[in-house]
Amino acid sequence: MADTYDVIVIGGGPGGYVAAIRAAQNGLKSACIDNWVNRDGSRSFGGTCLNAGCIPSKALLESSELYHRAQVEFSTHGIGVGKLSLDLDTMQKRKAGIVGQLTGGIGALFKANKVTGLQGHGRLLAGHKVEYTDVEGKVSILEAANVIIATGSTPIELSQVPFDGDKVVDSWGALDFTAVPKRLGVIGGGVIGLELGSVWKRLGAEVTVLEAMDDFLFMVDRAVAKDAQRQFKRQGMTVLTGAKVTGAKVLKKGVTLSYDDAKGSQSIEVDKVVVAVGRRPNTENLLGEDTGVELDERGRVVVDEHCRTGAAGVWAVGDVVRGPMLAHKASEEGVVVADLIAGKVAEMNYGVIPSVIYTAPEIAWVGMTEEQVKQSGRAYKVGSFSFAANGRAKAMEAAAGLVKVIAAEDTDELLGVHIVGPMAGELIGEAVVAMEFQGSAEDLQLTIHAHPSLSEAVHEAALAVDNRAIHAINR
Repeated sequence: MADTYDVIVIGGGPGGYVAAIRAAQNGLKSACIDNWVNRDGSRSFGGTCLNAGCIPSKALLESSELYHRAQVEFSTHGIGVGKLSLDLDTMQKRKAGIVGQLTGGIGALFKANKVTGLQGHGRLLAGHKVEYTDVEGKVSILEAANVIIATGSTPIELSQVPFDGDKVVDSWGALDFTAVPKRLGVIGGGVIGLELGSVWKRLGAEVTVLEAMDDFLFMVDRAVAKDAQRQFKRQGMTVLTGAKVTGAKVLKKGVTLSYDDAKGSQSIEVDKVVVAVGRRPNTENLLGEDTGVELDERGRVVVDEHCRTGAAGVWAVGDVVRGPMLAHKASEEGVVVADLIAGKVAEMNYGVIPSVIYTAPEIAWVGMTEEQVKQSGRAYKVGSFSFAANGRAKAMEAAAGLVKVIAAEDTDELLGVHIVGPMAGELIGEAVVAMEFQGSAEDLQLTIHAHPSLSEAVHEAALAVDNRAIHAINR
């Protein structure tokens, strides 16, 4: 007789393990199947985010930022540090320790919430059945009233630049370098490419980013993207836009990358290459016959606005479905689905999902860009404020960047907030809350912000929407 559950989640990343926990909190018998395998053969929950993405990259970003600041900034504060040295091995061990603590914590959360954690492969069958293959290869059939697919995504490999695990690596490989490459090529100038490029640039690598799109950070508001590009250039990072990589020749001591741009065929010599051109849904060997679950032209599981698939009782969340591939988006979808299964009222507001690039400066945004608002035809007004006029930013030696607020001309409703500058990933939270409640620029104007604080830049940008900024010359 098959083991039965109220909810089985296939995938233990930020969407999956969160869904399993919330389902258990709702009084449902839940299990979570995860097939993540670490480099050393060990297994852990947490998916790409905790094991090889969000968390380890932020650990290295923090370490590399401190190293960079000690090199170029501490003397400005009157702090002499003598001769600096880089212990990359210790830096990597610190990263691994943080990852281990967080992934290990999921097991404790499962135990506390009475979630059954199963390591191995899960495959959806017809009739609410799941084929579970454990780590020893034993196959069993599980049943559940509801199944949630949360299998995440995997890095896209370019046919013209195949991974070799040494000189040409994916984002996971780029987090595990044992030495700082002298010359690093990054294919892809999006979130992952810029973050990884920033880590190794700060630690001493010569970094060249090859971006196929003509516009730098095409998905970001143009004013913010241009400001960020100027700052990256000032830091010494080379970003080539309109550069379409055509091939790679792996040599004994490096890699020759070939690409086409407006000038024709070009090439560069690097020691290592990171391919960061995006991710694809992880649906390999996921679906049995006659499940009723469909995949779209990009291999994503087809769902409605509530994450329901075409099969009754089967849901899907996170990177494996439409929408931005963001851990917090996956987690929130997991919560919403678990609540809907329990008969509760739950809804996902896709219009206020924040995005963050954890470079220095950080880049964060929520809502529509000015270009998107303009294209929609809606009348709008804009206010901007520079961190150069913010006292806390100056005290932090982080006075580059700006905050931009976009509001509707007729109702004053916030349509988008965009930030490039210090702690942008934290500052954007205020805008997300305001927009969740359909707040206006005036709401931000009337909100008292602590002084001195970085958040005052958000306040001033909101005031600038109506030409009322205090610490800037209004237009």
